[in-house]
Amino acid sequence: MSSRLCVFIFLLTSAFAAQAFSFTDSKGKAQSLEKYKGKWVLVNFWATWCPPCLAEIPDLVTLHENKKNNLVVIGVAMDYRDPKEVLEFAEQMMISYPMVLGNYKLATQVGNVPGLPTTYLYNPKGKQVAYNVGAITRDAIERYIRGKK
Repeated sequence: MSSRLCVFIFLLTSAFAAQAFSFTDSKGKAQSLEKYKGKWVLVNFWATWCPPCLAEIPDLVTLHENKKNNLVVIGVAMDYRDPKEVLEFAEQMMISYPMVLGNYKLATQVGNVPGLPTTYLYNPKGKQVAYNVGAITRDAIERYIRGKK
């Protein structure tokens, strides 16, 4: 992966207007930006058929499970036919973060999703600080967060 891609669009750190979002995850729990005030929030739009999406899942699981980084990951599955298949896939991939069964109308609560994967990052104050279309890495996200503390 090129260093340019690792820096990706996280360089867009100008003040974005944070969109308030409210989703219900696959377990019936509310997932919202307000719920995670005080934590970094990463919202990742993905699909089971998308190779770059699948490649980043292990890093997203690691990020979500590492409580030292004060980050929560919310996955939003897109472009699926059968919700049951998505949930079975998420279980096989051992996805431990909240999973939302989404669509493009729901995605507008966060912002534009021009391709998959698309990721939005919010700081602990709830301000959108980064946006990326394409694969991301754990290392790039951790470096970004460390640089913003």
